[in-house]
Amino acid sequence: MSDEPSGGDRRRRRGSTVTTARRKAREFALQGLYEWLIGGADAGVVDAHVREQEGFDKCDAAHFDMLLHGCIREAAELDALLAGHLDRKTEQLSPVEHAVLMIGAYELRHCVDIPYKVAINEAVELAKSFGGTDGHKYVNGVLDKTAFDLRGGEVEAARVRRG
Repeated sequence: MSDEPSGGDRRRRRGSTVTTARRKAREFALQGLYEWLIGGADAGVVDAHVREQEGFDKCDAAHFDMLLHGCIREAAELDALLAGHLDRKTEQLSPVEHAVLMIGAYELRHCVDIPYKVAINEAVELAKSFGGTDGHKYVNGVLDKTAFDLRGGEVEAARVRRG
């Protein structure tokens, strides 16, 4: 008998590695966006600083690049997209919540290969790990409404399936 996992286990293990690498990419993107929101440094400087962090080599660097540079490039558009669902101006949000919301909105907008529920859940997990006590609840509510704006068909299909 072999110690090699079955095909399903291998796929699951490989899939979790991808998930872990993407989750790490989101965490590093959050760090970079936080730095950018607080200090206003150039995206290239922020990028270089984040890449020096321990463990960066274990993240999905392409996803990190897309999130960090995409969120910075589209910051005004993402803020406008989120604004209709916020109870305050983005400048009044904590920088962590603001960055998490930007990442979630960016993924909802551009990463259609990621199911909307996964994009929201990943943002909620970031908020739980790095944000304030109930910030994850706020992030969940805002991104749930944003998902309907961006992916209404996918959201409706999921609601119909739930019954």
